[in-house]
Amino acid sequence: MSGKNAKPGLGSLAWFKSSYSAGDGGECVEVATGAARVHVRDSKDTTRAALAVEPTAWAAFVEFAAR
Repeated sequence: MSGKNAKPGLGSLAWFKSSYSAGDGGECVEVATGAARVHVRDSKDTTRAALAVEPTAWAAFVEFAAR
């Protein structure tokens, strides 16, 4: 297990920080898309487990949050 990711296999994902991140170390999330899941993690503590959701659930969340 890597020190960067809490679950094996997540190290090969390309993580992207939220575009709403202020860059000052505040509340930020990172997102990575996998073959069957969208992974979301806390950018301040990447050693914690990531949340994994189905792409349709992520799309519904993003649509709701954009309102």
